[in-house]
Amino acid sequence: MLAVPRQHITQQKIAEHVQRLGELYPPIPLDSVDQTIKRPSLVAKRFGHVIDYLARVELEVDRNVLELLVLLPEADEINKTFYADLWQPQEIQHGLILDRLQQDLGRTAAKPQLEVSFGIKILGALAHLKPIEDIAKLMYFLTGASTERQAVLAYNKINKGMQQLGETAISETIITPIKQQEPGHFAFYQMSATAMTQDKVLKPWQLFLTRVMREKSYPPGRHEPDEAVSGRHGPGHVRSRSG
Repeated sequence: MLAVPRQHITQQKIAEHVQRLGELYPPIPLDSVDQTIKRPSLVAKRFGHVIDYLARVELEVDRNVLELLVLLPEADEINKTFYADLWQPQEIQHGLILDRLQQDLGRTAAKPQLEVSFGIKILGALAHLKPIEDIAKLMYFLTGASTERQAVLAYNKINKGMQQLGETAISETIITPIKQQEPGHFAFYQMSATAMTQDKVLKPWQLFLTRVMREKSYPPGRHEPDEAVSGRHGPGHVRSRSG
C-alpha cells in the first residue's frame, strides 16, 4: 500500500494557525484563578517541587524572547508574532499563576534565570550568516515541538494528581486552562519544522550539524517539565528553554 503523502505546510497555513491561537486563547487573567486549596501541606509535599520547576521555566520566557532575538536576527513576521505577541504573553501568565500557587502553598517565590548565556551570544554572533541562522531556526522548531509535547504530558499528570486529591480549584482554574494552551504551541513548532524540511531550506550538511548540536545541547524552545514530574533530576534541577 502506498503511503499517503504528508500535506504540504505553507507559511499561510502557519500564519492562520497563529492567528487562530491568539483568538482562541488569550493570556489567562490572574483574577480568573480560584485560590482555594483544601490541603495545602499535602499538595506542597507531593507537587511543590514540580510547581516550582514549571513556574521558574515559564517565567523565563522573557529571557527566551531575548535569546530568539539574538539567534534569529532575520525572523519573519509569523515567528515574531508567535513568540512576541502570543507565546510570551501566555507563558508569562502561566508563570505568574503557578508562582502565586506555590506561594499560597507556603513555598518561596520562583527565581527564574533571566540572563542570556555566553554560549547563546556566541551563536548569535554567527547567526547573521544565513546558513547558521537556518540551523538555529530548525533547532528552535524541533526542540520546541519536543518540549511542548512534554509540557502537555506533565500538566496532564499534575491535573490527574490534583483531581485525585480533590483539589478541584487548582485543577479547573489553573492546570486545565494552562494545558489547553500548550498543544497549539506544539502544532506551531511542528508545522514550522515540517515546512522547512518540505521546502528543503537546509542542505545535508546543515541537517547533519543540526542533529549533532541537538544531541550535545538543549537549544531554545521550551523546558523539560516531565523530568521534574518524574523526579529524574530532583526538585532542584532546572533545564531552561535555552539549555
